[in-house]
Amino acid sequence: MAHWQNWSGRLSSTPDQMAFIYSEEQAGALAKAASEKAKSVRAVGAGHSHKELVADGDIIVDLQALAGVMSVDESKGSAWVGGGSKIHTLGPALARHGLALPNQGDIDQQSISGATATGTHGTGATLQNLSSRVIGARIALASGEVVECSKDQNNELWQASRLHLGAFGLITALELNCVPAYRLQEQSWKLPLGELLADLDSYVANNRHCEFFWYPQTDSANLKVINTTDDAAQYPLGAEGQRCGWNYEVLPNHRPHLHTEMEYSVPASAGPACMQAIQNLLNTTFTDVRWPVEYRTLAADDVWMSTAYQRDTVTISVHQGAELPDEAYYRACEEVFLEFDGRPHWGKCNYLSGTQLAGQHTKWRDWWTMRDRVDPQGTFLNPYLKSIRP
Repeated sequence: MAHWQNWSGRLSSTPDQMAFIYSEEQAGALAKAASEKAKSVRAVGAGHSHKELVADGDIIVDLQALAGVMSVDESKGSAWVGGGSKIHTLGPALARHGLALPNQGDIDQQSISGATATGTHGTGATLQNLSSRVIGARIALASGEVVECSKDQNNELWQASRLHLGAFGLITALELNCVPAYRLQEQSWKLPLGELLADLDSYVANNRHCEFFWYPQTDSANLKVINTTDDAAQYPLGAEGQRCGWNYEVLPNHRPHLHTEMEYSVPASAGPACMQAIQNLLNTTFTDVRWPVEYRTLAADDVWMSTAYQRDTVTISVHQGAELPDEAYYRACEEVFLEFDGRPHWGKCNYLSGTQLAGQHTKWRDWWTMRDRVDPQGTFLNPYLKSIRP
């Protein structure tokens, strides 16, 4: 019997089939056959999502073999990459062409199509999420056709599928808007949370990347800032907080401890107040939680389903050990986030209904209309997505 579980082990599924894709032709044929048999199809990347985006699909599809840099357009500064490419493999591969992603998340084990599916991001007040870097895509639709979309070709499909939730088809390839390769210098230090929040605007404004972790039941926060540098990479790389190297060597971190996570995006201006409200919740109600709270920044974008759509953003993440109960804690945090006009990260825990999500995303109906146009039978929907659709 086929079996799948996510990274934390908290989500699992027993699909009818686990399918491994090695070509676009195979992807199209599988999508068409599933549609004809009224079977649902869900693509899986690294399984790093904490939301039920993959679970309970009839067919779970692994696209890891569709990987690597396929072509580079030096005049555009762009690259076509396989949809199953792991982010950690793209850094050195792009660097060989003198290119880089302008930003990436804390974890680099996800596939690029999975990361763009959910609006995965790093930190930096002038930097956008990974979905915003998608300037072209090739998608195997439920009809079996493999279509290409971009700003100039199938524009609405491109706009909607930049953050696609796996609901449009199988993403076989992506064209990414890159930047010239660059190096980064990282610094980290501890300071009292109150002192940090008082000076936070300055830290955010004066550093390319700025984030911090606050540890509940303490007044201690770990602040980390990262900036571009002309200095040569220093090998062996230092510990986290002390590295100087190429972007893909400095931005990701090793996070082996299994956990669950809830992340909400709030307007940047509300970030400090929301952080203080979460701190108060932990200090007064959930005094047994020891997992840190993470605070990052994110620039506004024009991606339809992005949590940073048309607004500069602060993201606040709360965590709990995978072996521990988390629902009461997360529901209480969610109430706080919603008070500050928060939008949940698509790949992390939330308890919102489709009606609530529709109220947060002005392009909600446009996204679903485009999705239904290319997949009218719902081949690429699973129970969770069906539960939130209009």
